[in-house]
Amino acid sequence: MIDSDALVDAARRAREYAIAPYSSFKVGAALLTRDGRVIGGCNVENASYGLTMCAERVALLKALSEGEREFAMIAVVADTDAPTPPCGPCRQLLWEYCGDIPVVLANLHRVAGRHQMKELLPLPFDGRLLK
Repeated sequence: MIDSDALVDAARRAREYAIAPYSSFKVGAALLTRDGRVIGGCNVENASYGLTMCAERVALLKALSEGEREFAMIAVVADTDAPTPPCGPCRQLLWEYCGDIPVVLANLHRVAGRHQMKELLPLPFDGRLLK
């Protein structure tokens, strides 16, 4: 199993592939599976801003599309001083598919925050409410 520092490094590398011609705000994410696999993702912007995909969702959807179903941690990296947490839609999808995993937030030089998903999405909407 890799540690959070190695996962942050993977997110930094994923960030280099970001496509952000409108905002220049590049984000990378690295999602760790329970069996130790790391799946990276970067944000991909679109002129129709609503179609932009965040790095966290790209990593998660890649993992799910490759059959992964159990996750241990995610790291998110942006070039900011303050931690850059996942947006609302990313939090919802991470909660639904990953549960209460650790979320490591970092910039290009250091880890800027560590949280559990339940702290970032304290009252989630999920399948329990649909029964």
